[in-house]
Amino acid sequence: MSAFTSIFSWLGRFLKKVRSIVLDLGTALIVMFFVIAIIKALTASGPDVEDPAGKALLIDPEGMVVDQEVFNSESLLTTVTDASSTQIQTRDLIKLIRAAADDDSIPAVVVDFSSTGFAGPTTAVNVAKELKALRDSGKRVIAFNDRLSTTSYLMASQASEVWVHPVGSISVRGLGGMRNYNKDLFENLKITVHNYSQGDFKSATETSWRSSMSENDRMQREALLFPIWEEMKSLMAEGRGIESDDIQSFADNYVGFFGEAAIGNIAYAQANNLIDGTKSFPEFRKYMIEEFGLDEEAETETYKTISYAEYAKQITDDSSDSGNQIAVITAEGAIREGEISQGVAGANGVVKQIRKAHEDESTKAIVFRVNSPGGSIIASEMMRDELLAAKRKGIKVIVSMGDYAASGGVYISTPADYIFAEPTTITGSIGVAIALPTLENAMDYIGVSFDGVVTSKHGGWDPTQAIDDDLDKIFSSWGSEAYDRFINFVAESRSQTYDDIKAIAGGRVWIATSAKDIGLVDEIGGVDDALTYAASLAELEDYQVEYYGQELSPEEIILKELLEQLDVSIGEPKVLSALSGIAKLYGTLIDIHEPKALLTCKDCLVDLD
Repeated sequence: MSAFTSIFSWLGRFLKKVRSIVLDLGTALIVMFFVIAIIKALTASGPDVEDPAGKALLIDPEGMVVDQEVFNSESLLTTVTDASSTQIQTRDLIKLIRAAADDDSIPAVVVDFSSTGFAGPTTAVNVAKELKALRDSGKRVIAFNDRLSTTSYLMASQASEVWVHPVGSISVRGLGGMRNYNKDLFENLKITVHNYSQGDFKSATETSWRSSMSENDRMQREALLFPIWEEMKSLMAEGRGIESDDIQSFADNYVGFFGEAAIGNIAYAQANNLIDGTKSFPEFRKYMIEEFGLDEEAETETYKTISYAEYAKQITDDSSDSGNQIAVITAEGAIREGEISQGVAGANGVVKQIRKAHEDESTKAIVFRVNSPGGSIIASEMMRDELLAAKRKGIKVIVSMGDYAASGGVYISTPADYIFAEPTTITGSIGVAIALPTLENAMDYIGVSFDGVVTSKHGGWDPTQAIDDDLDKIFSSWGSEAYDRFINFVAESRSQTYDDIKAIAGGRVWIATSAKDIGLVDEIGGVDDALTYAASLAELEDYQVEYYGQELSPEEIILKELLEQLDVSIGEPKVLSALSGIAKLYGTLIDIHEPKALLTCKDCLVDLD
């Protein structure tokens, strides 16, 4: 035994030494890598601007299209490990597409949105409309993909010609999806769920206490998804010169789930004019060389092309020296306390931006871009309070609603002098979501009891114990008071009575065109319309637009510049992807620890394929 002990002891010391050497070597290589990159960045005389004349512009964004990019240390490092976290600002993408439409030196635009995600359906529709306008301008637009999903086909269908790899994938699955309903799970785990949500349509918590979708939720989801889907189908069909029913037939009968070759789908799509045909990568390269010429300067044989990142360098900003400023501030993602991060409208960060804007004497109006399904009550109050502080200074506040402006998204919009919403914006959900799971039955089942000394009646209560009648009344009033406060804010802001708003509240979500009819929004339009109206309301003859974003530390600025130059991504470990189902279950159960009343609209989020 002593010999074995000695061998394993030696092996342990050896492996520890090897691990130490490997870690030291890896650290040294990383440090050298960044030092070289920093030296290169500091000594560079400036980026060379590539001449686009005679070259096809390639627009193939990888990452998520959002209203406002977010950069901080955590999200910058995430970008290194996950290319899908890369952000493309909608306004930058639209500006690039419009510039290409007006640029006679660009003979064609090649589009591939296979690796592009969108913040929501309205963002996707808006980008598709810009591609349609590009084609309508007379510019030749060519789509080439090895895989097409609902949103990437929406983009490709706006092209003059659509080519797909012979064994590529094309699947238009439409909108919607399934939610897991956990009533039986919680009953099996002996968890009791108490629902204190306010509003008959407020379905954010119903997955905890129902086994299937409520009729109210089904009705409101259908009222949202079908109009948005009709808009998307109409754009696809018009782009291809076919009928919407042709798109529906393809979606119903030719589904592809695996992201790989679906040859039957390809054949049907070609025969029914959803695409123009197929080309392999070498065939497409040859085709493009024949059309636009060989790039003599390229290291490999390819056609004359310029990337959208290179082309963006030549687009000049529309700057103005006006002393009047319209500040554009964005609340994008779930509303929470804390700082802004990707997918999170951190109240502390948003409030800093609003405060900085209204403390600037040149700010005459604020356009508040809301793209959020809601979240924390206190975080929503923080944003609302700061917008009211701006209004007390005489600054006009115009809200521009994006993909979602629901529940807390409506709450933070109530200070607005005027509200714009996109045609497919999802709004409403005036209600409060509260579900309190308690574990008294589970504790009893496993033999755990509680006893102790407290100095107040409910001082020792937590969700492991039952809710008595007195607590039940407290929690009920907690929700109803928050609901009344919400309705009053909306009624006051919309110049309507409490009863008028309560009649259309109930947690129900509305598409913007319907929301306008019932008075929740003033006008259908986008950010540009909101800016024009803000200038008019503030009586500005000249102004400059200032987009407020994340303020970076000097270290973060250097890291951002490095990552942009290095274009590094190592991808997501497959094991993390495989554990996503367990992570969702954990997320469901962890909410038991700290139940909250939320102004959130889980019904609003639309899954985009």
